[in-house]
Amino acid sequence: MSHTHSQEDSCCSSKAHSKTQDHHSHSHEEGDEHDHDHGGDPSSFKTYLPAIVTLGMLLIGIAFDNVFKIEAFKMIRPYWYIVAYLPVGIPVLKEVWETFKAGDFFTEFSLMSIATIGAFAIGEYPEGVTVMLFYTIGELFQMAAVNRAKRNISALLDVRADVANVLRNGKYESVSPEKVDVGETIQIKAGEKIPLDGEMLSEKSSFNTAALTGESNPRTISKGENVLAGMLNLDLLIEIKVTKVFADSALSRILEMVQNATTRKAKTELFIRKFAKVYTPIVFFLALALVTIPIVILGSEYQFQTWLYRALVFLVISCPCALVISIPLGYFGGIGAASAHGILFKGSNFLDLITKLNTVVMDKTGTLTKGVFKVQKVESNIDKVEFLNLLGALEAKSTHPIARAIVQYVGDGISYLAENVEEISGMGLKGTVNGKQILAGNTKLLTKSNIDFDFKINDTEASIVALSVDEKYAGYVLIADEIKDDSADAVKQLYENGIKQVVMLSGDKTSIVKKVAQTLGIHSFYGDLLPEDKVARLEEIKNIKSNVVAFVGDGINDTPVLAISDIGIAMGAMGSDAAIETADVVIQTDQPSKIVTAIKIGKATKKVVIQNIVLAFAVKALVLILGAGGLATMWEAVFADVGVALLAILNAVRIQKMKF
Repeated sequence: MSHTHSQEDSCCSSKAHSKTQDHHSHSHEEGDEHDHDHGGDPSSFKTYLPAIVTLGMLLIGIAFDNVFKIEAFKMIRPYWYIVAYLPVGIPVLKEVWETFKAGDFFTEFSLMSIATIGAFAIGEYPEGVTVMLFYTIGELFQMAAVNRAKRNISALLDVRADVANVLRNGKYESVSPEKVDVGETIQIKAGEKIPLDGEMLSEKSSFNTAALTGESNPRTISKGENVLAGMLNLDLLIEIKVTKVFADSALSRILEMVQNATTRKAKTELFIRKFAKVYTPIVFFLALALVTIPIVILGSEYQFQTWLYRALVFLVISCPCALVISIPLGYFGGIGAASAHGILFKGSNFLDLITKLNTVVMDKTGTLTKGVFKVQKVESNIDKVEFLNLLGALEAKSTHPIARAIVQYVGDGISYLAENVEEISGMGLKGTVNGKQILAGNTKLLTKSNIDFDFKINDTEASIVALSVDEKYAGYVLIADEIKDDSADAVKQLYENGIKQVVMLSGDKTSIVKKVAQTLGIHSFYGDLLPEDKVARLEEIKNIKSNVVAFVGDGINDTPVLAISDIGIAMGAMGSDAAIETADVVIQTDQPSKIVTAIKIGKATKKVVIQNIVLAFAVKALVLILGAGGLATMWEAVFADVGVALLAILNAVRIQKMKF
């Protein structure tokens, strides 16, 4: 980036249907989504009470049947098991009624209800209760697993400050953060959370940024630097000037992204949901055929109870819960694991797509370098004080990191006020200062304006801001940026994790870009690019059909490139609002190495999802064949359905415990 002055699920239920569509061409997938509200708090004893009551009564009934063999129990046996069935059966039967009213007849609720009521009809009471009990236990396991996956995400809700101490009429008063305006001063004591984004007015303090970035190490922020809502003030009583209303704060954006993340589904998720909608009625009619067709074949030897039992076993086995529960849960777990590492995926579709990534295109300033500039040298053809005054007045109208570095360097020496300031994209600024026409920016700006200057300054391996006064070259300021500590390691790890090509694009001078690329081990690089040039370069790379391309950037002028890439990745802590809004993945720590972490989490998630699909299909196919042939009982059916679902859920939960 040159001195451009612009910031370079959820179970299978049919309660609700929603369609989501993404802005990228690769994710224009539409599908029906079933979101089952499990109800209840997973930490509440009441949530588990129905299953506990049913389990207790089932075990007592089995003991009376098979161990104690009490004759009197036989008289009340059917009623005992019916009462045992009701705590877990009634909620499912209610779901059947709701889905029937909605016109959806073939769901896992109807399959379970038919199978268990059918088991009661033929006198297989323990099996009927057991199927519904295990189904309920599976639901509880899923609820607990989803709750675990949500903890890293929902922890963000706990970092919102309830009040802001705002300075009004010479004294501080406590108000809701939503009622504080931009420009007001707020005070934060040690141990309190920052309620709003702002600029540090106090000299310095240390902050815990874990809620926003996932990093445990405290961060020291000094006067003039930005602080974000959600950070925890560790040291001193501080004051900050509010720069954004609460709705636009970094924390609010994160919360919104997290809430929307589960609406964008991966292709695998969408396929499984569509598959289940077709698969469920097919197996229902196959079970019906299993009862009716043998009448024609066997004639007088046909035994209705035997074939009905086999059909009920077939129904239990065929329930698609293991697939429809575990796959969304796997992706949700991946999103949760990424959040714990300071990485926000805006949907499971991007978690899926990142596994196919083979080309990473990166911006330089603010992405691979710190974007913290310092003036190293001033060369002027006019009075130095006048030079800095003119330059500082114009730069004070920009929010670009280079502009801020110049303003900070000039300090209180700026006595002029710039007027009619205009930004020239990718080049710099022009305006009127003290009645003089001023241009400030890179040498491309001077060339475009036909202003003669010393071309040797183009060879300098540092950023240059050149100045012209009334169409005459007046000198330049040399500004240096630092490479981020983990940039070189990030590039190395990208190559080690299957990325075939790393490309660096920058609006900065080619000589600087080359030096940074060589330092980091990047073989392909381009400098002196305007925003439209970056777009053109990325399109060239994307035109190669085998390439799946991610662009990583942080500035406003990176927004078009983020939008057209297969995966847009924004550096979130220091990145512009536009970049964060446009990106598909946001790295809250501003560490390039987190790109590798995101890829690893994506691959681990996909591996778990594939394992669950293979496990579910393999076990179900085997037991379906055995059930149709009368070789599998209701107990094997329970394992094929609920047992596999539980195994798949436990497998999905592993993502939360993995180290990346």
